[in-house]
Amino acid sequence: MTPLYHPPVKRSVEIAGHKTSISLEPAFWEMLRAASEEEALPINAIVARIDAERIASETPPGLASAIRLWLVARLLETGGPD
Repeated sequence: MTPLYHPPVKRSVEIAGHKTSISLEPAFWEMLRAASEEEALPINAIVARIDAERIASETPPGLASAIRLWLVARLLETGGPD
């Protein structure tokens, strides 16, 4: 298990046919992987959905911040981790 306090890890994802890199702490990558499994969607599809939602917002945050916020909101909606 990766330590809680670990610097961000950069990974590549593809959104609408374009590759981009995102830096997230390992805990968030793990949460994103779990969301991907639970929704039976590739991580790229979830990131693309988050990207579309953030772009449509009044004051769009950066993509990495949007992913973190989406994951926290999802966690709060479900009442916490399993």
